[in-house]
Amino acid sequence: MPLPVKLARYERIGALTSTIMQVPQLDLKRQDRALREEILDALVRLSGQAAFILGEAVEQFERDFAAYVEAKHCVGVNSGTSALHLALLAAGVSPGDEVITTANTFIATAEVISYTGATPVFVDIDAATANIDPVAVERAISPRTRAIIPVHLYGRPADLDPLLELANRNGLALIEDACQAHGARYRGRRVGALGLAGAFSFYPTKNLSAWGEAGALVTNDDRVAALARSLRTHGERRRYFHDRVGYNYRMEGFQGAVLGTKLRHLPQWTARRIEIAGFYRGKLEEVGVEMLADDSRDECVYHQFAVYVDDRDHVRSELESHGVASAIYYPVALHCQSAYAGLGYGRGSLPAAERACDRVLCLPMFPELTDAEVEYIAHTFVTVAARRPSAFL
Repeated sequence: MPLPVKLARYERIGALTSTIMQVPQLDLKRQDRALREEILDALVRLSGQAAFILGEAVEQFERDFAAYVEAKHCVGVNSGTSALHLALLAAGVSPGDEVITTANTFIATAEVISYTGATPVFVDIDAATANIDPVAVERAISPRTRAIIPVHLYGRPADLDPLLELANRNGLALIEDACQAHGARYRGRRVGALGLAGAFSFYPTKNLSAWGEAGALVTNDDRVAALARSLRTHGERRRYFHDRVGYNYRMEGFQGAVLGTKLRHLPQWTARRIEIAGFYRGKLEEVGVEMLADDSRDECVYHQFAVYVDDRDHVRSELESHGVASAIYYPVALHCQSAYAGLGYGRGSLPAAERACDRVLCLPMFPELTDAEVEYIAHTFVTVAARRPSAFL
């Protein structure tokens, strides 16, 4: 049954106003309970093959995930961070180079730039989407720029066309950080392989999640795929023959089996996330809550549902007192992190990113939420908004 879209529906749920419902921001156990037997069967089969590192399960997942994201190649690795690192190495990024990226993301996006010896150049965001601002990217390009890393934050595609045009015009590599955007579409095309390469994370909290750490690099470039496959396995071209110094970035066989099982369910999970987000959006718009803009030409897969509030700690506390958990992704913009203090940005240099990090609040978002829970979350948030309108300006 579709989620309700009219406030009048709440009138039939009187218990919402008097009974506290405990709703987590994320509950991994619900998904695992539903798929436990299916996954355990796959793991038992893999155990019988003793294919614990790479192997048939990983290879099958690579083929299936490449097809799902409409890419020619998928290279399974041990984390999304490793996938980003390999993509930068394939782009030839090295010490002395600069790589432009957003200040509003998880630190791994910047760390991988540092791994190569290059310098991250942080730019501001488009306040309407929280994604990297192409105008800011253009201003930041210098003779040392080698690549651009847009992030599809919260599963919402970044504005890729102007970024791809900038990359092509300036001879730069565009690498997509799609670690939160499994299955998202930009202008009808799956994100991930629209530039030189893209990276996905299968960390347990992601839309498609492993039972541990895992990731993937996707690309349409044969050279990039071949290099990534070599680098993930100590630079081997065949067993014990090493053409270059590589890394131990291999995906475990168990994770390939888990991901292969879960991938079959991802389309229905994505549809449910979109459904929940549509309900949230319809209810919160009624009280003027600030939310991120969706482009009708694209498809956001809602890894998170973010809203913006002032006096965030108080709002979180009020929600928590009514049983509704929330999370903050991310509380400090990267240019303000101590790890990158040496770059000299300082508070006030990227105001849109700073304002987003100061105000962002993420409501519960996972496919196993029940209709009653979604209604309760929305009702509770609307109630808090009505009591403290100044927090939602």
